[in-house]
Amino acid sequence: MNSIKKFRLLFFSIIFGLLMIISACGKNSDETTESEKENSKDTSEVTVESAMGDVTIPSGVERIMAPFHEDALLALGVTPVAKWAIGETVQTYLEKDLKDVPSIEWNLPLEQVLDHEPELLILENNMDGYEGSYEEYNKIATTYVMTEETQADWRKQIETFGKILGKEDAAKKALSDYEAKVTKAKEQIKGAIGDETVAAIWVVGNQFFLFENNRHSADVVYNELGINQPTLIKELGDAESSQWNPLSVEKLSELDADHVFLLALEGEQGIETLNNSAVWQSTPAAQNGNVHILNDASNWTNKGLLASKKTIDDLVKTLVK
Repeated sequence: MNSIKKFRLLFFSIIFGLLMIISACGKNSDETTESEKENSKDTSEVTVESAMGDVTIPSGVERIMAPFHEDALLALGVTPVAKWAIGETVQTYLEKDLKDVPSIEWNLPLEQVLDHEPELLILENNMDGYEGSYEEYNKIATTYVMTEETQADWRKQIETFGKILGKEDAAKKALSDYEAKVTKAKEQIKGAIGDETVAAIWVVGNQFFLFENNRHSADVVYNELGINQPTLIKELGDAESSQWNPLSVEKLSELDADHVFLLALEGEQGIETLNNSAVWQSTPAAQNGNVHILNDASNWTNKGLLASKKTIDDLVKTLVK
């Protein structure tokens, strides 16, 4: 009987000891996990090259502003705390996602920036148009000023913003999805219009601005989708600056495009001018009923992933029957 009691005592002692060991291991594992999390958090800061030298971006920033470059943020699934505006004018093509986001004036008044309490500011390379200096903005929040290369190339923006915000996978997917969209649209449009030519004219008041082959969305039309350029656009060559130069109706009469997109707000005076112009009505697109009016020019007059996607949608919807 005593031997049975001794056996039971030994058995329970062994079980108790094992439980204590398991418990201690679990605790150590939890502590290790927490430690790893902290270490991971500490090392998740990223240092990137900027126009102002290397900048270290804290991890987990949520309140972000990138005035006029909200396109790149939205492409990564990030909603800014404020959106670029000139008075009441905003980037209309982004309003589906930004309609409830407050505006900030284009020149970034310091008080307005403070009111939005950003954790990260992403600014353009040329800061002359801003009210404040780099040092003043950097006192409010970590400030990243884009390099000329990043600002000039929206794909580079997607990649850079993805690195800054820890969304590199999202950046790769966004770019991959876009390339797939271009490939599909290129085939659809080629099948619909073949070698026919396309031109786009921005109508503002009674002025007419013809897109050169590389200006804003025209880069998508001609250089990505491979749509043919009419002779007049070939003669104009590349856009040499951000300055737009209006063309007269008489000059537009030389436009031999098979399809013309007129980008004009509803009721714009220039549309009536063209409708009443005999020389315009004699152009191939007008004679063949291939003048297409779009009332939102905002995506056509911008460069960005979402702007380009919407321009492609406009082209496919209009040209592919």
